[in-house]
Amino acid sequence: MLSYDGTGYRGWQVQPGARTIQGALTEAARRVLGADARVTGASRTDAGVHALRQTASLATRSALPGAAIRGALNAALPRDVRVLEAAEAPPGFDARRAALGKRYAYLIDNGPVPQPLLLRHAWHVPWPLDVGAMRAGLAPLRGRHDFGAFCAAPGREKDPVCAVRALHVVRKKARVVVLVSADRFLHHMVRNLVGSAVDVGRGARDPAWLATVLAARDRRRAGPTAPARGLVLVRVLYPAGDPR
Repeated sequence: MLSYDGTGYRGWQVQPGARTIQGALTEAARRVLGADARVTGASRTDAGVHALRQTASLATRSALPGAAIRGALNAALPRDVRVLEAAEAPPGFDARRAALGKRYAYLIDNGPVPQPLLLRHAWHVPWPLDVGAMRAGLAPLRGRHDFGAFCAAPGREKDPVCAVRALHVVRKKARVVVLVSADRFLHHMVRNLVGSAVDVGRGARDPAWLATVLAARDRRRAGPTAPARGLVLVRVLYPAGDPR
């Protein structure tokens, strides 16, 4: 189980010449556990996206117990990537294929002046946001739908149907959080949903507009893509009894 600040990384997946979370973890694992170590992540978070609880499979011939592996990896990793837990997984376990879904949170700093401590982890939206209108607009998007209207161009060759199990908007003073749980996510899906919901919240669009965009299946009809810095992978969901 990992946690990381994605600000300085080009996302999870290894890319030639780029600093990535998977690359940093693999480098650390091979340094302390041997050159055969391999890392597979449950979610390929994008550049600048953070994680509270990312799950990864680590294949190694090392006989070290989980606590020792956690300590060794954390000693070798950059400070913005931490191993929270390490334990032996059942034979054949694959962090990505075994996952039933994922839970994301998007943080919006809705104060008139941006909070300096949130600059790396929230989208500053200075306009007043009507959270009730955002909830009403997003409500029809719960369930199983074609989310092609909220998919970035690089992911449009994939199946656009996703089952959104939970979709909430929560305000606490000047902070607004959009929480989304689904069986799978399209490229930039959460960020496009949030960008569109903010258009509704600031009064630029009617709440009913979001359902119209969903039905149109046309990315050009949706709102802007929210910045990556506000998005956090909260948790990867597994069947009861599996590592998580």
